[in-house]
Amino acid sequence: MIRRRYVLAGALAMPSIARAQTRPRVVVVGGGFGGLTAARFVRIYDPSVDVLLIEPSDRYIACPFSNLVIAKEREWGLQTFDYPADITRVKARAVSIDPAARNVAASDSQTYPYDRLILSPGIDINWQSLPGYNEAAANILPHAWKAGEQTLLLRRQLEEMPDGGVVVMSVPPNPFRCPPGPYERASLIAWYLKKAKPKSKILVLDAKDVFSKQKLFQNAWKQLYPGLLEWVSLSDGGKVVRIDPATKTFETEFGSHKADVGVVVPPQVAGNIAKVAADRSGWCPIDPVTFESKLAPGIHVALSHGEQPAEPRLINTCYSVAAPDYGFSVAGVYKPVNGVLTDIEGAGGISPLDAPEAQRIAEARYGDRWFQTITSEVFG
Repeated sequence: MIRRRYVLAGALAMPSIARAQTRPRVVVVGGGFGGLTAARFVRIYDPSVDVLLIEPSDRYIACPFSNLVIAKEREWGLQTFDYPADITRVKARAVSIDPAARNVAASDSQTYPYDRLILSPGIDINWQSLPGYNEAAANILPHAWKAGEQTLLLRRQLEEMPDGGVVVMSVPPNPFRCPPGPYERASLIAWYLKKAKPKSKILVLDAKDVFSKQKLFQNAWKQLYPGLLEWVSLSDGGKVVRIDPATKTFETEFGSHKADVGVVVPPQVAGNIAKVAADRSGWCPIDPVTFESKLAPGIHVALSHGEQPAEPRLINTCYSVAAPDYGFSVAGVYKPVNGVLTDIEGAGGISPLDAPEAQRIAEARYGDRWFQTITSEVFG
């Protein structure tokens, strides 16, 4: 959803383990942007390392720009990518990890040993945390937080909704993948309604009072979607506490809202295969220098010869669009401080609220160029 640029840094200091393979091996679980980038750059950094990617899908379906697909402003085919032939890939699903034995068991009934393991499985949905919402309910009230059939389902539902209908969308508390993503999605659904179903509206029920790029989004909503998009904060009763998929009803502590089309951004946790490196929060604490798990040594969450890594500087530029030609961004630079990645004061920046139309158009184009660049670099 969000257009985000990651600069990955971290050393994989490899111990020697007793097995027939003589070359050190890095196994990467997950063939998304993070996993495939890690696989490619570990191999570039040290060609003596044997890199193995475990990923069951035939093609990768990208989440960035999928909100434009939902709004019928982007072709579905532009979201799908073949895996590069120069990366050794096992077409299987990783099912379990044995950190003591340093191996990964996969759905092809094979076990793959590693010297270092990189986990980049993406997120899983926490189906237990929102009463009434489960995997069956997602076929009625799509989340589309993993790109694929859910993306197309939501688009079809919007197409089939009569003009004058109401789209209700729920947003969970932090943390979840892509903090600005729900608000970009709401914006682009509003864009579609404005064009195709102008008597309709979208209601955003939020479990937070503050969100990423809030002023920029709210400024855009005021300009582009007055009366069409309504955001209800936590303080105003926006937290959804229960969902009835049969009636498409979203219940809050202060009332209920019936949807013609319902969208649930669900609570999330780290991918299930990463639970060996996850704490009680459901997420994976890491060393900010090496990205090595603090709970499972030898596992890195997305150099050989025992080298000591330099302290990294991580750069992130995040593009969002409130309409196809209305973009803005935030950039940050981070460094490790007391074991936590921390903003470097004075570095980075955010788009101005009073930017002229030409800048909004340009930033939307920058986001598009980012996507073209990163997919070209990662998928070849």
